[in-house]
Amino acid sequence: MRLRGIERIAGRPAAALASAAALTVLAALCGCTVQPADADGKNRSPVHIRLPGTRPPDRPAPGGGPTTARPAPAAPRVLWSRGDTGPEVRELQARLRQVGWLLDGPTGTYDDLTEEAVEGFQGKRGLPRTGRTDTVTWQRLLGMTHRPGTWDLYLMGGQPAAAPDPRCLTGRVLCIDKTSRTLRWMIDGRTVSTTAVRFGSQYTPTREGVFHIYWKSRHHVSTLYDSPMPYAMFFSGGQAVHYSYDFAARGYAGGSHGCVNVRDEAAVASLFAQVRTGDKVVVSW
Repeated sequence: MRLRGIERIAGRPAAALASAAALTVLAALCGCTVQPADADGKNRSPVHIRLPGTRPPDRPAPGGGPTTARPAPAAPRVLWSRGDTGPEVRELQARLRQVGWLLDGPTGTYDDLTEEAVEGFQGKRGLPRTGRTDTVTWQRLLGMTHRPGTWDLYLMGGQPAAAPDPRCLTGRVLCIDKTSRTLRWMIDGRTVSTTAVRFGSQYTPTREGVFHIYWKSRHHVSTLYDSPMPYAMFFSGGQAVHYSYDFAARGYAGGSHGCVNVRDEAAVASLFAQVRTGDKVVVSW
């Protein structure tokens, strides 16, 4: 009797050991983790078994927070778009001219032609065709062009006028400055209007000095070069202030045979109506 009691008592530890051994083998085959007690102190199953081929449960991000997807990169910042004006837009247009995407200008105004040019440039380089100049588009354009010079920026005029020559401050004067390539129409020291002008080439330079208008010819045609000189106001021999079709078309890419060319027909027509024979002309650097 005593031996049987010992066998029953000893049998319990033997069965428990056998069960634990079986779980250990199963865990080794399938993979398991030991589970801690719940936060409220209640015990869960001490062993979590994961069968082969199943995914482990998602793990929290470092620090215990939930996992989140990375945010999409921010779109490049827009620098200039349609309607903007200023020297930066003028430089943009000059650089677009260098790569053949813009034929007109520069004007300093981001107009429809500039927008179309930017869109074409973007599409050619695999960039989003927005027509707006963002930081990526600008950097790509900078890498393909050189810094434009003064007359690249003001190819068709529009540059600021220089301070008037002191000889222009009295009377009625066509005050012409070669440095800024401008003509001021002045009366008693007051500037009435300003317009862009072009001068003679290296071999046919526009003469400098103080002159006077001695003849006006509305529909003049040059007898020497057989070229039209509308609104001609002669001040020194065959040199005159007049409208130039070539200047209107090509800007400072060309030059005159010594005359002072005006590309704005409305501006020179207004001058022709106001200027009188005998009015002073000052041409200076």
